[in-house]
Amino acid sequence: MRIIKTTLPLFVVLLAGTTVVAASSGRYLHVRVSNPGQHEQVRINVPLAFAEKVIPAISSGQLRDGKVHFGHLSANSVNLRMILDALKTAPEGEFVTVQENDSDVRVAKEHGQLIVHVVDRSSKDKDKEKVDVTIPWEVALALSSDADGDQINVEAAIKVLENVGDITLVAVTGPEETVRIWIDSNSGAE
Repeated sequence: MRIIKTTLPLFVVLLAGTTVVAASSGRYLHVRVSNPGQHEQVRINVPLAFAEKVIPAISSGQLRDGKVHFGHLSANSVNLRMILDALKTAPEGEFVTVQENDSDVRVAKEHGQLIVHVVDRSSKDKDKEKVDVTIPWEVALALSSDADGDQINVEAAIKVLENVGDITLVAVTGPEETVRIWIDSNSGAE
């Protein structure tokens, strides 16, 4: 929840600025974070057209010039763009499966999308933590476009998201909180 609290002012600016964008802007980026135990909930509904214009204007923390710096995202002599290009033309299937006592990880290409599924059972709580990420290949390629080794290009990905169908990009379920990030044409809450 710390990440949401520290970035909440940024999202408030984004939300406040949505009045500048016409109501018929098309596609929306939605983020929901819920922590019932702490009675905390964050709801964000941002038109992609607005986000596309605002993201390059923000230079705060790790976000600069429409790109997010993650630090050590790349390995020496590894070209992420070339790997993604190769994966795009690779046949669909399961690329990585790791099954351990406390976690399962699965990475696959299905229906033109990169799928990452993680189940973490190491939590002391009886509930498992689950992470599901679905990234259309066009978005994955945009994230790696025009970016240095430790960056992802958020601005380029937002432009591409305008043309993908309704999709849940990230779903995280844990014993304390849930997170969902998705794209659709609805301007408000679900």
